[in-house]
Amino acid sequence: MSEKTTTIDFRPLILASGSRYRKSLLERLGVPFDTVAPDLDETPVDGEAPAATARRLAIAKARAVAVARPGTLVIGSDQVADCDGVAVSKPGTHEAARAQLASLSGRRIVFHTAVALIDAASHRCQLREVDVTSRFRRLDPATIERYLVRERPYDCAGAVRSESLGIALFESIENADPTALIGLPLIAVTSMLANEGVDVLDSR
Repeated sequence: MSEKTTTIDFRPLILASGSRYRKSLLERLGVPFDTVAPDLDETPVDGEAPAATARRLAIAKARAVAVARPGTLVIGSDQVADCDGVAVSKPGTHEAARAQLASLSGRRIVFHTAVALIDAASHRCQLREVDVTSRFRRLDPATIERYLVRERPYDCAGAVRSESLGIALFESIENADPTALIGLPLIAVTSMLANEGVDVLDSR
């Protein structure tokens, strides 16, 4: 009797990302994978809507790695925060994060998270977008400062590290996949892998 083998044994899985957050999320599925940070210009295109930027970059990241790694399955993901149609960037500094959170206080923000899965052999590309709609609490300067000192979330869009203390900044969150807010929607990823014959519940 031959042993049952999953597709992932034949097509190694690669996460096209240098993000420790996405790596940690994908590890939850228990499937073996490598990470490769794509060499990619992520500058938004003039006039491009935030959701369109997320979709374009998710595909571009996956393709950049798939070209160099034939015979693999490659996951690319990107998230763009959107407040009233304007992209909200990663602040980078304490001062920028303070200004961002002050401007977002009491407002609605949508996190557009796109994920692409490319079969490097067939070039088939699956794409999903999962949106998370959140509303910030009213944040006074002292609250913002305490949060920033504790979290230092300068590498997170909108200065929100939602998997940690950043969750306390929100009044409400509406989403279909809680992992999307962190940057990689695992429900969508699981479904996309299944379309390629990879059952994450039977991958060992």
